[in-house]
Amino acid sequence: MIPKQMEAFLRQALPEQTWRNRLRREGGLAFMEFAATDVDRLNRLGIRPDKLGPRLVACMWDERDDLEVGGYLVVDNLAMGRPAMGGIRMLPDLKPAVIFNLARGMTLKNAAADLPYGGGKSGIVAPDRPISDAEHREIVRRFAHLIGRYRAIYLPGPDVGTNDADMKTIAIENGIDSALSKPVDMGGNRIDELGAAAGGVVIAIDALLAQMPRLKALPQFKEMVVPDRKAMTILIQGFGAVGAHVAKMLSGMSPAPKISGVSDAHGYLFDENGLPIDELLKIRDEHGLITFHYFLTRLLDQRSSNPRTKFANAPNDLLREDAFCFVPAAPVARYLDVDGASHPSMTVDRMGRWSMIVEGANTYSPDPARRAARLRMERAVYWQRGVVIASDFLVNSGGVIFAAQEHIIKTPSHLRFPREILGDREAVEHWLERHQEELAELAARRLQAGVKQREEVIRRNMQELVDFLIADPDMLPLEAAEQISITRITSRERFRPIRDVMEPLSAISPDMTLRQAAGLLVDDPNEMLAVVEDGRLTGVVTDWDITHAIAEGKPDDLPVSEIMSREVITVPPDANIPDVLQLLEAHEITAMPVVEDGDVAGVISSHILARKTLARLLQG
Repeated sequence: MIPKQMEAFLRQALPEQTWRNRLRREGGLAFMEFAATDVDRLNRLGIRPDKLGPRLVACMWDERDDLEVGGYLVVDNLAMGRPAMGGIRMLPDLKPAVIFNLARGMTLKNAAADLPYGGGKSGIVAPDRPISDAEHREIVRRFAHLIGRYRAIYLPGPDVGTNDADMKTIAIENGIDSALSKPVDMGGNRIDELGAAAGGVVIAIDALLAQMPRLKALPQFKEMVVPDRKAMTILIQGFGAVGAHVAKMLSGMSPAPKISGVSDAHGYLFDENGLPIDELLKIRDEHGLITFHYFLTRLLDQRSSNPRTKFANAPNDLLREDAFCFVPAAPVARYLDVDGASHPSMTVDRMGRWSMIVEGANTYSPDPARRAARLRMERAVYWQRGVVIASDFLVNSGGVIFAAQEHIIKTPSHLRFPREILGDREAVEHWLERHQEELAELAARRLQAGVKQREEVIRRNMQELVDFLIADPDMLPLEAAEQISITRITSRERFRPIRDVMEPLSAISPDMTLRQAAGLLVDDPNEMLAVVEDGRLTGVVTDWDITHAIAEGKPDDLPVSEIMSREVITVPPDANIPDVLQLLEAHEITAMPVVEDGDVAGVISSHILARKTLARLLQG
């Protein structure tokens, strides 16, 4: 049954006619799909299409019984490759616009990570009440059936409200390669346990520190003093999965920087000479939150012996302290803003003195209002205060890099679940137990590859960020970060094989009559038919051929072999877009068949390229 809050939103947003025309039912599952060209309907859903996407927006739910299971899927962009990769969020108040914003973040993050995957995201509209673990698992299991329809273009991982165990549930239903960030017993990469995202933040801090002297070429940084790593001070907002791992990894470096401030929901701790991170990590393991417990057990009765360490029960006041580097790692929409009306953690006029911000939290949004507010903040922070900002999707991509290895390094065929055990958890568990050694070895290889790629990509991102900022003093850090991702997308697009964008080409025999061919072309969007004899392409018939024949008074029962174009320009499916554009222009044609080993594989045209590729970006 469709979740009540989801139905209420969709009924209000979409007219009844859209429900009648777009709703499709398949075995008790219901789907409404919208493409980028559905501008009006997407606007009604709160989504504004642009030159990048979205490629697909799907609203879907399970109608088979009274259990409320439903949600949204957004495949934003596939220019980097197929499928799109992004997590499943599970919250009661999800809307399509939220999923689109997250999907756009994944488009940029996957591109910045130089991964051969597009950007996507999905969301389960959870019940607005407490649910048991069993009900949670059943909802995820049913949602697996909904997204199973889109396996060719969407690959899920965990996000807020879901975890590695949920990815295992999806894999049990849809196959071992149908989800990412699975447990190690499925060959997964233990992303949260290993601190994959946090590791990227740490690499970014170290790499950006090395790049900082180059920024002295810009007027706002000319007086900046760049410390060595041992003297660098760092504030970490949020001591959860990312923040705590960042602190642990930084304190384990040699030499280690000083982590002078941390915050959690109960307050913040600050000591300019550095906090005892090992002790704080033990408190977190035992009690969850750290700041108030540390105050009660270490500071309350020892203020005279330890006067340097400060505790305050206002977590956001951490942002008033000074440090060389600030790491936002708390789940807040805005950690800084020039306007207090948006309820940021801190307004720019009250922030401490910093030199760089490395974003461990997801902060990016393509929403025009939020992006405009972000740029206003950056003008004040970057231009006026001399603080460089490394945007989230450039630095916290360690998780997606690790997860992607589960698809890049393919699961051997003999380790994939037999079709007959899909959906049978007990049978799958037995299968995994029998193959545990091989799957553990596969997980280790994937981990090693992820560690290597994370190091290379994020260090390159920090160098390119500084390159862009120095080359164009008017550019803001967010704009530079977006440009890094867009450059990767357009570069990948240039060499994308046309098999990814070609469309089917209708084949006819040489004996088909002129009238019959004309009837087929009326409904064919590609305005071309392949003439095939004995399985081989012998010619093509186009709208122009038909029109020319009619103008010459040819009889309508004439076989197409008499009017077809015999000298056909073709292209192989592994040709890239520049190859195709060059051929179309050189031969002054608008379409041509795609042929592989003599067989017609499809058709490519200037019209298809305009619809399915980033031609506008390529021209830039």
